[in-house]
Amino acid sequence: MELRERITSAMKQAMRDKAASRLSTLRLINAAIKDKDIDARAKGSDDGVDDTEVLAILGKMSKQRMESARAYEEGSRLDLAEREREEIVVIEEFLPRQLSAEESATAVDAAIAEVGADSIRDMGKVMGILKGKYTGQMDFGAVGPVIKDRLCS
Repeated sequence: MELRERITSAMKQAMRDKAASRLSTLRLINAAIKDKDIDARAKGSDDGVDDTEVLAILGKMSKQRMESARAYEEGSRLDLAEREREEIVVIEEFLPRQLSAEESATAVDAAIAEVGADSIRDMGKVMGILKGKYTGQMDFGAVGPVIKDRLCS
């Protein structure tokens, strides 16, 4: 089942279950996807966004909520931090399993070999391969320094 269909189906089920907070989060996801669809149509694409872009949207939403939860905790707003964590749980239902550190390192090595990267100038090519294959499965902010270490040594 396509990712959009899964989200729509989950939203309908949340309506039936009268799960207000879950429904609210699913509506936020749907709105973010529709915003990207509108942007894509404005740029000339009739299809809208595909599953890879939906995964990127979900990853970004999850990361934003983690940062918000951390900020709320620092501000002693535990109730708001808990709400953000609940939204993260709903968002992550639609994300693929995150790669472990070892799996990420193996993927980085494979991407470096695939591109034939030998200097830091090839970092963009390596990152492009990883984003194409592992969108939603790894934190690219954490992978960047690993790539840099591999290419500089």
